[in-house]
Amino acid sequence: MCDTCGCVGSADHFHVAGSVVPVRAGRPVEVLQALLHDNDHQAAHNRTHFAAAGVLVVNLMSAPGAGKTSLLEATIGALHGRLSVAVIEGDLETENDARRIRAAGAQAVQITTGNACHLDADMVHAALHALDLRSVDVLFIENVGNLVCPACFDLGQHRNVVLLSVTEGDDKPEKYPVMFRAADVMLLTKLDLMDAVGDFEPERAKRHLRGLASEASVLEVSARSGVGLDAWIEWLVTEHAARSPAKVTEAAVANA
Repeated sequence: MCDTCGCVGSADHFHVAGSVVPVRAGRPVEVLQALLHDNDHQAAHNRTHFAAAGVLVVNLMSAPGAGKTSLLEATIGALHGRLSVAVIEGDLETENDARRIRAAGAQAVQITTGNACHLDADMVHAALHALDLRSVDVLFIENVGNLVCPACFDLGQHRNVVLLSVTEGDDKPEKYPVMFRAADVMLLTKLDLMDAVGDFEPERAKRHLRGLASEASVLEVSARSGVGLDAWIEWLVTEHAARSPAKVTEAAVANA
C-alpha cells in the first residue's frame, strides 16, 4: 500500500519512494534507516516552529473509523473561548474531513497522501505554511487511519493520542503494540455504542495497554453524547499551559 515506508511487500522486495527495492544484503533496512533519519531531522525543525509560536501539537492516531474527526468537531466546540484550534488532516484522498473541521470553526489544511499510509514530517512542514500558527493554541494532526505506520514517524508533535473505539475490540493494544506503546493517552471512543456492541470491556483494554508496560493515561469519551469530554478538554488545557506559559498569561490578562 505505502510508497514511502516499505510497509507492504512480498518476501523478496519492498516499496520505497515509488520504487521496488530487492531485498539483498540488508539494503532495505539501510534505505528505511536513511528515510527515518531524514524524517527525524525535519521533525526537529518542525518543533522549532511550534516552540516559537507557543503551540501545543497533538498527533491523533487510530484505525479508520475510530472517530478522530468527530472527536475534533466536539473538541473545537468545547474549547471555544478557551483555546484556539487548528487541524492538519491526513487522508489518502478527498478533503472531506478538512471541510468538516472548517465548518466546526477551526483552520484546517488537508494533506492527501495518495498511496502513503501515514503522514511524515515533510508533509506536516509543508502544511504549516498554510496556517497562521500565531493565532493557534492547539494544533491537532489527524494522521491517516492506520494502526501500524503512523507510530513510526515523528512529526514534531508534543503528544501522541491513540483512539480505540468500542466497535474495534478491546484487544487492539495487544495486537498492535507499537502504536499503543507510542501513546501518551489512549482514548476509548464511541462509548454511546457500548451497549449495542456488547463485548467491549474498557478494563480489559486497559489491562492490555498496561501489559505493554505503558503508563499512558486512559480516558473514556463519546463525541456524540459528550460523556467524558470534560476530562479530555482539561487534559488539553493542562498540556497547553505546560507548553505555552506565555500565551496562558496573556490570555489571563486579556480576560481580567
